[in-house]
Amino acid sequence: MRIATLNMQNLRLMPDGTVFGARDRDDDESPALDEADRRLTAALLAQADADVLALQEVFDQASLDAFHDRYLMQHCAPYPWRLCLPGNDGRGLDVAIMSRSPWDHAASHAGVTPEDLGLDPPEGMARDLPIFRRDGLELRFGELTLFVVHFKAPYPDAARAWAVRRLEAEALARLVARAGPLWLVAGDLNEPGTASERAVAPLEALGENLMLRLPEAERWTYFQPDERRYGAPDGLIASPMLAARLEGVVPQVLRAGMGREAGPEGAERLPETGLHRPHASDHAGVVLDLGVVKR
Repeated sequence: MRIATLNMQNLRLMPDGTVFGARDRDDDESPALDEADRRLTAALLAQADADVLALQEVFDQASLDAFHDRYLMQHCAPYPWRLCLPGNDGRGLDVAIMSRSPWDHAASHAGVTPEDLGLDPPEGMARDLPIFRRDGLELRFGELTLFVVHFKAPYPDAARAWAVRRLEAEALARLVARAGPLWLVAGDLNEPGTASERAVAPLEALGENLMLRLPEAERWTYFQPDERRYGAPDGLIASPMLAARLEGVVPQVLRAGMGREAGPEGAERLPETGLHRPHASDHAGVVLDLGVVKR
């Protein structure tokens, strides 16, 4: 089994039938590049050639299906099994899954509260409010349980966001503990890498973040052009048993769909990619080969 994760950056089917490009809605960027963005998103995912795609920032099932049918199928074999359930993001940007084989079980944890898991929320957060900013989507493929996540971004209040992200990590740690010996967390952990203590430490303590197998200079999966800042928010955290099975296996970071402004001059990019846009996303894709997963 080969798994890829990608933050799709605002994938949304609009009321007029168009698909929103890889841009933030509050940025002053040209919608004329939206089509090219999504062609690049599809080309990047085709390059990943994964059996399972763990995706973030997908508006809803209709958006996921439209992208698959209009763009992705132009580049690769179809993903017949697709799921995007409503989450807690106020903008409607949820997590999603596309797979070339059926899963045995799927469950949303968007409604899980601190009270449900016996956790203490940050000051000012009620115990009966949902923990996850989006969801902790759980899917089982035979002996493997996969969790697709997108944790709280480190803004507008970095300290508050850290506390929320820590609660999300603690909650997911409780969930993976119930999942059996083989589990993988894939997605955007939104850990900025500037804090003295990582908010996601409780989750990483239960397994291994396989991204740390990469040399530090090669871990980056995100670029913020305004600040010329690189980050490594995307994670693949494997259970101890799975990490042991994957001894020597290193994730592959796919930056070919990012704007040419990111990384060294002359780095490999897909042909249609521009300096900033068009691009596939402001994130790189990350791919992991798990080998044979028993069904």
